[in-house]
Amino acid sequence: MKIIKEITKWILALIFVAAGINHFLNPAFYLKIMPPILPFHLFLVYLSGVFEMIFGGLLLVPRFSRSAAWALIALLIAVFPANIYMAMNPQIFSQYSETALFLRLPLQFVLIGWAFWYTKR
Repeated sequence: MKIIKEITKWILALIFVAAGINHFLNPAFYLKIMPPILPFHLFLVYLSGVFEMIFGGLLLVPRFSRSAAWALIALLIAVFPANIYMAMNPQIFSQYSETALFLRLPLQFVLIGWAFWYTKR
């Protein structure tokens, strides 16, 4: 079980690092999903990308792994409004089915649970 936990930790870290990099390669996508109520959209897109890369990388550093997992959970909660915004405004995101937009919501909880696994010693 320990080897599975280590392999899946690497997978989760790579997912977040890749997603963080994508914030810089494709900021238009992230700008589009920003709820209008939030200020400084581009700044927040880049900031969340930086945090995804940092926390994803730190997940692989044993000394920081637990803290990084908690930080990823906080980040996933912080960006959850963007997923809600997408689900509630399917007309803006016509390239995705409404089903896919709503499936993103529970996926966030799966990612939170996955990160939570690494908060345990």
